[in-house]
Amino acid sequence: MARSALILVDLQNDYLPDGDWPVDGMEAAVQSARGLLTRARDTGLPVFHIRHEATSPTAPFFRPGTKGADIVADLSPRADEPVIHKHRPNSFHETDLKTRLHDAEVTHVILAGAMTQMCIDATARAARDFGFGVTVAQDACAARAINWNGVTVPASQVQATILSALKMSYARVLPTGEIITAMA
Repeated sequence: MARSALILVDLQNDYLPDGDWPVDGMEAAVQSARGLLTRARDTGLPVFHIRHEATSPTAPFFRPGTKGADIVADLSPRADEPVIHKHRPNSFHETDLKTRLHDAEVTHVILAGAMTQMCIDATARAARDFGFGVTVAQDACAARAINWNGVTVPASQVQATILSALKMSYARVLPTGEIITAMA
């Protein structure tokens, strides 16, 4: 039987409306992630917090040592919940996340966080490539509008595009309520 873990990716202050890099829908994603976190804690599922930190003090967001790089207070890690620091979108890249998951005998991960088109996408694909089952909490993730070649793509379309691509072969993509019900 699969042993699941909750991975909260980059739920940090700079992504909130008053942060340095606001992400559309972040407040709702945080609220949904809070429900997942509460249920994981209540059921004893391992929880891993991923914290992105820029490598330069002149980066536009997640600058080292700033409040913006801190995890959102409502999702503060407990002492027994590891915080894994990363510098790239993929939460496995140059971190010990894979080793920690294997040490905890985790075979399935539940992902929530931001940005959907960067860190959630990269982490979900890497997790699947490493052999983990993957579930993405669709309403506990948030995307940012993007501009490509003079075309602005609204956040809702970015979110739909990335989640639909993940659902094709990398992950189950479900609403938070369904995931909470399934957590044992």
